[in-house]
Amino acid sequence: MSPLNRTSHVTARDRLQAVQHVPRLLALVWQTSPRLIVAATILRLTRAAIPFGTLWIGKLVIDEVMVARETSSPDWHRLGLLLGGELCLILLSDLTSRGSQLVEGLMSDRFTDSVTIRIMEHASALDLASYERPELYDYLERARGNASGRIALLIQLLGTAQSVLTLFSLMAGLVVFSPWLFALLAIATIPAFVVETYFAGHQYSLHFRQTPERRHLDYVRELATSNATAKEVQIFGLGQWLVTRYRTLAAYFYDSHKQLILRQTFSASLVSAFGSVAAYSAYVLIVRDAASGRITLGTLTFLGGSFMRSRDLLQNVLFTVAGIAEQALYLRDLFAFFDLQPTVRSKAHAATVPQVFKRGFEFENVSFRYPGSESWALRNITLRLSAGEKIALVGVNGAGKTTFVKLLTRLYDPTEGRILLEGVDLRDYDLTEYRRAVGVIFQDFVEYDMRFDENIAVGDVVGAREYLDRLGPDETTPPSPTPRIVRAAERSLADSFIPRLPNGYRQMLGRRFDNGVNLSGGEWQKVALARAFMRDAKLLILDEPTAALDARAEYDVFQRFASLIEGRIAVLISHRFSTVRMADRILVIDNGVIAEEGSHATLMDLRGTYAQLFALQALGYT
Repeated sequence: MSPLNRTSHVTARDRLQAVQHVPRLLALVWQTSPRLIVAATILRLTRAAIPFGTLWIGKLVIDEVMVARETSSPDWHRLGLLLGGELCLILLSDLTSRGSQLVEGLMSDRFTDSVTIRIMEHASALDLASYERPELYDYLERARGNASGRIALLIQLLGTAQSVLTLFSLMAGLVVFSPWLFALLAIATIPAFVVETYFAGHQYSLHFRQTPERRHLDYVRELATSNATAKEVQIFGLGQWLVTRYRTLAAYFYDSHKQLILRQTFSASLVSAFGSVAAYSAYVLIVRDAASGRITLGTLTFLGGSFMRSRDLLQNVLFTVAGIAEQALYLRDLFAFFDLQPTVRSKAHAATVPQVFKRGFEFENVSFRYPGSESWALRNITLRLSAGEKIALVGVNGAGKTTFVKLLTRLYDPTEGRILLEGVDLRDYDLTEYRRAVGVIFQDFVEYDMRFDENIAVGDVVGAREYLDRLGPDETTPPSPTPRIVRAAERSLADSFIPRLPNGYRQMLGRRFDNGVNLSGGEWQKVALARAFMRDAKLLILDEPTAALDARAEYDVFQRFASLIEGRIAVLISHRFSTVRMADRILVIDNGVIAEEGSHATLMDLRGTYAQLFALQALGYT
């Protein structure tokens, strides 16, 4: 985690610590494209030598012209060589400048794509607990915003190296002719550097503190413009209220930023005026020496140009150094995100998941509470899920059913106790391999704005990878869906509405992209169910994925579902007792504990919670 909090200000120590991340950036860029970095470095070094050469040749030309005027016998050969050399330097300067823009532009694109991909990979590797912490979204927001801008830091480093080399060459000439010029140069630039550095730190502090509020601003904008929220925004008349909320937040950001900018502009104007006076004093000294005959007219031109160029270069170098320190603060945020590690992950030399489940799962005194919560979501769960058994979970909302499933799929690890598979702790198995053995559809499944076949194939992206990779945006002859995709659609009844899709399996779903078709809630649930049937899973879990289906369609789906498990373990969560009674065993979860357990008939005889819930639901059909 970042050492800063939302009320702290950036100190010089913070900047120095942040600069330590620059080598990590250089390593990232080098991994992206070594050849482009080498080319960019060579071009920058070449450009560094050109200004001194141009000024020096200009001095020689002026001195040669003055000699020619005095002697009335110009040396045309020497003048020709000097002018030709100057022209070559001008052409080389233009060529290397354009070359740098080309190479650094390509390098920027490659790096931005590379870092964005790495952010996506790392975000997908984090566990569910990470996504339930607000700090993660702050880190992710800053990491996303910093991905495209961090290549600017490398370009700044290259530009600084170029400027420093040019500055050394010009300052050498200034010191030789007059050490006072060097002193005035420092006086003209250092105050502005101090001011810019001070306000750069305040800019970062302001940006850091306002990250949560900026996420809120983005969320309000998304609510007002999203297809997913359009119905409620229209029905409830939320549009103007959301606009007002956005306007208030935006005004807050504008006012806080304006105050800082005004202070910065006023302070920078004062030190800039001071620097201009110091620079003009240096020019007066140069003119005085030229007027008294101590230096030639060519030397006057050289020193004047060198001083003004050196002032600009030194100012740019100092500002860039300050900018690098500021950029490094944002860089720290990027690497802080990369340094976040999931708590649920595979151990070294993890065990292989068995191909066949014989003993099944055992919960040994399992308890769980969510990070940051003091209440238990599940408490002292001890039970066994045998191979080939169909288990149903019943309970009111918030009783702990979905939490039970999250532990079984190892989205979380138990706070206390352990879960065994074939006598081995789940934490000892390879996480990726274990999750491939699990087929699960949650009640809040995702409606992917993708094609129909892609929506199903993502249920087993490893097994369907070859097919998915063949699908392109410019395909002229799309491949036919694989038998597995077709079979999954048939098993989930998703094939029932394919005839009305203009492009069949290649139909774009959702309204985000052109020619997309929106589905009803029940149709989307059938598509989501097809994803579960894509996997050759040893454990099948359906967490209320058929809530939008009518009773007959749900019954048909679960009849097919029951015929598919054959030796596999199936876990079903549903509020419809006509479906639940199909299970071999029913677990009634109440306030995080297993209150009742048994078959439908056994639980009805108990006349407990299950019987009461069953009776209440039956009243709705009388």
